[in-house]
Amino acid sequence: MSAIDQIKAPIRDEMARFEPYFKGVMRSPNRLLNHVLNYLLKTKGKQMRPMLVFLSSKVAGGVTDSTMVAASLIELLHTATLVHDDVVDVSFYRRGLFSLFALWKTKIAVLTGDYLLSRGLLVSLETDEFQILRIVSQAVKDMSEGELEQLDKANRLNINEESYYEIIRKKTGSLISACCEAGAYSSGASGETVALMKKFGSLLGMAFQIKDDLFDYQKTGVIGKPKYNDIQERKMTLPVIAAMGKSSFVERKKIMSIFTKKSKSSSDIDKIVKFVAQYGGVEYAVEKMNALKDEALALLGVFPDSEPKRSLVLFAEYVVNRDK
Repeated sequence: MSAIDQIKAPIRDEMARFEPYFKGVMRSPNRLLNHVLNYLLKTKGKQMRPMLVFLSSKVAGGVTDSTMVAASLIELLHTATLVHDDVVDVSFYRRGLFSLFALWKTKIAVLTGDYLLSRGLLVSLETDEFQILRIVSQAVKDMSEGELEQLDKANRLNINEESYYEIIRKKTGSLISACCEAGAYSSGASGETVALMKKFGSLLGMAFQIKDDLFDYQKTGVIGKPKYNDIQERKMTLPVIAAMGKSSFVERKKIMSIFTKKSKSSSDIDKIVKFVAQYGGVEYAVEKMNALKDEALALLGVFPDSEPKRSLVLFAEYVVNRDK
C-alpha cells in the first residue's frame, strides 16, 4: 500500500463521496468551460488538501455536511491558484501534462481560474458557511501577499531567515492551515481545538515549502519544476540564506554578484550550488524542516489515539520525505 493510500484509509468513504460532489460544484452550462473543467478533473493531483480537511474534521469531532463544503471550497481555490500560476510563470506543464495555459492560452486559463474562485464564493454563500468562507478568504489574502513579498525580495535581494519564514508561512502555510482550521471548525470543535489545528497546518505548510525549496538543490530534477528554477529566478530560499549567514563578507559579495544575474550559465549555477554545499545550507534547511514537522506533530498530542490521528502523523512524515 502506498503512503497516500495509508493516509487516505480512515477517510476513504468521505473521499469517495467528495468526488461526485466536487464535480457537481464545478459544473457549468457553458460548453467551452465544461470542456476545460473536464480536462482539469482528469488531470487532478492527489487531492491532499481535501484529505487534510476530512482528517482534521475526524480528529476534532467528526465529518459533517459543512466538511464537504469546506473541502470543495479549498480544492476550488487551490485549483484556481494553480491555473493562474501557470499563466504567470508561462508554464506549459502541470504534473507532467499540458497545463490549461499551454492548451487554451492566457485568456481562457485566467477566466477559468476566475470561474473556480467565484464558484467557491457561491458554494459558501448558498450553504450559509460564512465562517468557512472567512477562513479561506484569509488564506487567499495571505497567499497573494506572500507571493508578492517574495517577488519584491527577489528583486531587491534583501531577504533574511526571519522574512523567509514569514513569506512561506503566507504563501504555502496559509492554505494548508486553512484546510486544518476549516476541517476542525466544520466538525463543531471548540475554538481552542480549531486554533490548535490551524497552527498544526501552518507549521506543516512551512515544512512543505522548505521541502519544495530543497528540490532545487537535488541532483535530479522534479517533474513540473525545472532544475535550479529558484536560483534562476533569484529566489533566496533557506539553503542559500543559511549558507550566506555562515560565509565571509567577501564570499557573500561574490555569490550575490552571481545571484543577481537575470540569466545564469551552468557555471554560475555550479558555483552557487557548491557554495551552498560548502556551508551546509541543505543540511541546515533539512534540520529546520524537520523541526517544524516535529513541532506540528507535538500539537496532536492532545488528541486520543485514532486512525485519523495516525493518518495525520503519516501525512506529516510524507510531507518531509516525498520525492516530488
